[in-house]
Amino acid sequence: MKRNVLILSALCTCCSLFAEEVPVKQFRYAGPYEIKEPFIVDSLDVNSKKFTDAGLLKTAIPFNNVRESTRTLDADTPNGQSKNYSVSLASFYLNSDRYTDGSLLISGPEHYEVYIDNEKQTPANGELKLTLEPRRYEVVIKYLTASGETNNIPKATFKTDSKAVVTATTDPEKRYTLSDVFDGTRFRSVSLSPNGKYLLTAYQTTYPGGDTESFQQVTDRATGQILMESSSNHYSWMPRSNRLYYTRKGIQGKELVTIDPATRAETVLAGNLPDGWFSFAPTEDFLIFSITEEGPKEKDDLQQILVPDDRQPGWRNRVFLHKYDLNTGVLARLTFGHRSTYLNDISSDGKYLLFTCSEETLTERPFSTTSLYLMDLQGGTFNLILKDPFISQAKFMAEGNPTLFVISGSGEALNGRGLNIREGQTSNMSDGQLFLYSTGGSLSPVTGYSITKDFHPSVQGFEVDTKNQTIYFTAEDKDRVRLYSFNFQKTNKSFFEYPLSEDIVSGYSIATDAPELVYFGESASNSQRLYSVNLKKNTSVCLKDLSAGILKDITLGEVHDWNFRAAAGDTIYGRYYLPPHFDPNKKYPMIVNYYGGTSPTERSLENRYPSHVYAALGYIVYIIQPSGATGFGQEFSARHVNAWGQRTGDEIIEGTKKFCAEHNFVDARKIGCIGASYGGFMTQYLQTKTDIFAAAISHAGISDITSYWGEGYWGYSYSALASANSYPWNARDMYTLQSPLFNADKINTPILFLHGTVDTNVPIGESIQMFTALKLLGKPTAFVQVVGQNHQILDYKKRAEWNKTIYAWFAKWLKNQPEWWNAMYPEKSL
Repeated sequence: MKRNVLILSALCTCCSLFAEEVPVKQFRYAGPYEIKEPFIVDSLDVNSKKFTDAGLLKTAIPFNNVRESTRTLDADTPNGQSKNYSVSLASFYLNSDRYTDGSLLISGPEHYEVYIDNEKQTPANGELKLTLEPRRYEVVIKYLTASGETNNIPKATFKTDSKAVVTATTDPEKRYTLSDVFDGTRFRSVSLSPNGKYLLTAYQTTYPGGDTESFQQVTDRATGQILMESSSNHYSWMPRSNRLYYTRKGIQGKELVTIDPATRAETVLAGNLPDGWFSFAPTEDFLIFSITEEGPKEKDDLQQILVPDDRQPGWRNRVFLHKYDLNTGVLARLTFGHRSTYLNDISSDGKYLLFTCSEETLTERPFSTTSLYLMDLQGGTFNLILKDPFISQAKFMAEGNPTLFVISGSGEALNGRGLNIREGQTSNMSDGQLFLYSTGGSLSPVTGYSITKDFHPSVQGFEVDTKNQTIYFTAEDKDRVRLYSFNFQKTNKSFFEYPLSEDIVSGYSIATDAPELVYFGESASNSQRLYSVNLKKNTSVCLKDLSAGILKDITLGEVHDWNFRAAAGDTIYGRYYLPPHFDPNKKYPMIVNYYGGTSPTERSLENRYPSHVYAALGYIVYIIQPSGATGFGQEFSARHVNAWGQRTGDEIIEGTKKFCAEHNFVDARKIGCIGASYGGFMTQYLQTKTDIFAAAISHAGISDITSYWGEGYWGYSYSALASANSYPWNARDMYTLQSPLFNADKINTPILFLHGTVDTNVPIGESIQMFTALKLLGKPTAFVQVVGQNHQILDYKKRAEWNKTIYAWFAKWLKNQPEWWNAMYPEKSL
């Protein structure tokens, strides 16, 4: 594509830099818009000021007029003569390849205003001081032409003393940036009415600066017409009757209201509801409430901690089940005791409940045991179905059969019936499995078996169609999240993978009384899209493409899969991202990223470390899925257990070296690596094993396995997975030799430590102690704490600054461009 771009390279000598001038050669133009002088009622306004011509510039003209204009004009050229006053818009874009300071010089019109990315600026004597980050900036000049004057297009020049390559253009193309990740409208959930006729979609819009707005829409699927929209009510579908329901404040307390989406007619179904979460019975005649009761309080100054989890706010509170009869208004307590009870499922005929409760067993991994109960609501009886430390949730399998259940858990559930690992391995508890369990009937007397033992993807959430005895579930399949089903009525029992159009299924809904499915998701190079799937015809239609608006004018680089055969003989999967307008003859710095907990680094556009943003900054990004990740089979994920970097670290190093050897566009001297949580641990661990990285970043990383095990809210419970049956007193070598802190003297790579000050998962001390060690060793390092943030950085402004800190650190060490880092964190004399 031919562009109206001028690039002037900065000239430099051994002792000085000459200023680079980037004149704006062309403007996108809209106008002129004729403006009439107002009727002068009084000579002075309320602030005792006279009316002047400059006041006509306050005329509001949408900037979209110039964005959508196809007219371009050369700078400093006449554009006709005005018979009356007129206002015009002239715009262009500034792009910089790096962080740089400079000045925008504007001349021509006597009266004008300058806007940078919609924000009004105040030039001084025609000069506007600017700091450019490596992204696109929109500049709009709004100027006034007096009656009888020639409409002269402005003249603008950007000047900088740095080596930055700055361009001025009318081409709207831009690189993918943080604001594209943060801002805009996204789906939050989708839900089909029971008959599939209506679709309820929940959205959230994030505005620049961080303000958010949530709303829901109800659409007629046949016509696409929006029937209802609300930003105040939280709607859900009734189980069977194709009506919506929500709660609101009424004169007699909380009301339950139903709505017919076709007519919008409302009916108050119940009043004076209790506080708490509730689930509708499939029969629609009662609700099951989960009501929280507060536990005993401690003194403000001295607080006794009863068990490790007692440190967590609200841990002493308990949740109990209650039945609310919609016909009588009677609220009956169903569970009572010291332990919380959690609803799992209600049978389709409304006669039975499945619920679980857990008790701590701190002397035995995984430190708690879950009990699954069946409650007969009519007879008032309770039966213990199963007691197992490795189960998580259960649902009824078949309509009219209260003895057959689907249970989720890890491979060790049901005495290890779901395990598919090598001898000597311990299962990775986050590798999700499904089981069929029966207390009688055709599987009598009591039995259970694994549905997914030989199924490599790791199960996430699931739901059951009891009428057709079909399980629907999402699962991690390598770096994708796919949707599957399993039908028990079919003779050839096998898993069916739905041929969906996105790599990551973020949410889905299946109509209970129609062969219809809707889902939304994203892929490596697009944001969210919403689809409808006809389950009989197996055809798919895109209902809404949010990605098109989010990625407007953005050019993304290519994404390619790249796998290698590791020394141990396994195929290690991965992918890599190229910068936009990639030049295979150039040498690019590279950033390597790997998994955090045990889930693979998923193939999504928008995540904690959005790879396309790094690629847009001029990096090759290599994502590797080393041993220990879920989604590749139980044996593969079990390699995470009691390893703490062993094999995983070797594969990252091996993969990085082989990638560089096979791709000569990578500058092997300029490779960075980054990870968070367990990935932050891996960042630190890798630097004790190799010097191939020129820079490293550890966010919320673990430096000492022992201190993490004992201090974080979930340190000891995560260690039930990662350090199964291994403790500081029986596995001293693992806790010390694998801890980066005990090997700090081997580190030569500059490491940046990032950590939220109130991180309850990996306490900030994990970064503090490693930073301290490296400082005492005289090694290059930096430490930035994010005040008031937990394990993830969620605050909009702080998240933006946190990301820029990452970009600045890599620019300093991988591009020899310290300006951004020095501007954010100037040297201080202490």
